[in-house]
Amino acid sequence: MAKPGDSRSVFLDLFRIRFPIGAIASILHRVSGVLLFLALPPLALGLDMSLRGEAQFEALRSLLPAPWRIVLGTILAWAATHHLLAGIRHLLMDVGVGSALGTARASARAVLAIALLAALFAAWRGLS
Repeated sequence: MAKPGDSRSVFLDLFRIRFPIGAIASILHRVSGVLLFLALPPLALGLDMSLRGEAQFEALRSLLPAPWRIVLGTILAWAATHHLLAGIRHLLMDVGVGSALGTARASARAVLAIALLAALFAAWRGLS
């Protein structure tokens, strides 16, 4: 451990740190936002291409094999659900609703669980 005034750098192992459930939900909120931001241009181009006609729609479907479409759909369903619910959670906590420690932990668990269920549902729908 570094002493006060010591200029040596300290190795910080993030995998050994035990984050609270609220921090995990907050970090994943940022991760889901980045994923949605990066996915927006390809999704918009894909929507444009798919609406031009049946041939373009089939060409778009052939770009990505079915298993990868399911994986991408599952990830995007998780990202959208998690980002929406975590964003609402953060907004409510900003105005003082649910900011007590027990309530904040419960809402973080709920956000994580519901987003996981949405992803599992998307995967199940893609497989059926």
